[in-house]
Amino acid sequence: MILSSSLVWLSLSALGVGALIGAVGVGGVLLIPALVYLAGLGVHQAMATALCSFIATGVVGTVSFQRRGSIDWRITIPVCVGAVLFAFLGAWANSLLDGQRLSIILALVIVFAGVYTLRSLRGMVSPVFSDRPQLQLVALLAVGAFVGFGAGLTGAGGPVLSVPVMIMLGFPPLTTIGAGQVVQILAAVSGTLGNLKYGAINFEIIGLITAFEVIGVVIGAKIVHVVDQLTVRRFVAWLCVVIGVWMAAKAIG
Repeated sequence: MILSSSLVWLSLSALGVGALIGAVGVGGVLLIPALVYLAGLGVHQAMATALCSFIATGVVGTVSFQRRGSIDWRITIPVCVGAVLFAFLGAWANSLLDGQRLSIILALVIVFAGVYTLRSLRGMVSPVFSDRPQLQLVALLAVGAFVGFGAGLTGAGGPVLSVPVMIMLGFPPLTTIGAGQVVQILAAVSGTLGNLKYGAINFEIIGLITAFEVIGVVIGAKIVHVVDQLTVRRFVAWLCVVIGVWMAAKAIG
């Protein structure tokens, strides 16, 4: 049974995670440690529960960004195709690993997101293979495959991987974050189907965290269209690095 004070902190954490998902894409991965340390879930269950909640946040985020014309479907669709094909495989791989290894992998994913977001602040001048559409299509499919497998494996959702990788490849930040909202839906659905077969989702708590996440996404989507993106991205990048290193140290120790 979760204490009322823990529920309050968990609700606030879900609200903050939703705001980060809506504002910069990177943020969903932070829900997993909150579920572990505040709700007392095991690592496998926390990952499966978090990933399932990202279906709703993805839908809300997609609607919010589409209304503002911030989704480039030419870029988004190939990433989605790769993600949906590999997220189920990621969930299967999740069922084969123990909690400590999954915690370390998740910590490395969080650090990766932070470090590459910091690196991508300098960014590329233009998207990779912008003059070679076929090669760019292959690159986007590969990004989607990586994102989908990583989402299913760690429960981190799609944007935490797709946003830093796509920005690193030179795609515009706002367009990349918009694409991440759509990818989040498909990766979460595919990964959740895998988790229903191979893992465990805590349906008692998922309604609470999803409700607060959705509110946060709406707030975050409004913020990202009016606030300096560089400042927000730098904050989230360092937050990911700090939390990732802390989780890795705790898992190893």
